[in-house]
Amino acid sequence: MNNKVYSLARRFKRKYFGTIAFRIRAHSKIIEEHLNPNEKIYYVFCGQKGSLNREIFMSCVVALTNERIIIATKRVLWGYFLTTITPDLFNDLEVTSSILFGKITIDTAKEVVSISNLAKGSLTEVETAISTYIKQNSDKKKKSEK
Repeated sequence: MNNKVYSLARRFKRKYFGTIAFRIRAHSKIIEEHLNPNEKIYYVFCGQKGSLNREIFMSCVVALTNERIIIATKRVLWGYFLTTITPDLFNDLEVTSSILFGKITIDTAKEVVSISNLAKGSLTEVETAISTYIKQNSDKKKKSEK
């Protein structure tokens, strides 16, 4: 799994170069460290964790895996922030588009997580990836309950 998160985040950043994200290698490394042994990565994107467009210093990398959504931010000097969202806690997804940038807001049972300063063109792809991920995991949960 060596550097897979970084290569996917870099691919997203190159495809949607208008997205504001810095230090994606450091953020990706945090996700790599916290992946479980059999956890598979489905999709990776990067942006700014926070709801305001002027918060450009809270870059993060978001990974959708077969077990959870992982959001990682490596602090500049020491430490990091790591947020995980399991599919059972997911409530709602909101997409907001402005003139230059967009924002994805994930509403969970415990908190609301916003990823902002996404390139406007990336919103459809990110929304589709998250929606598909949530639908697949809810279908798995329904089958296991039967």
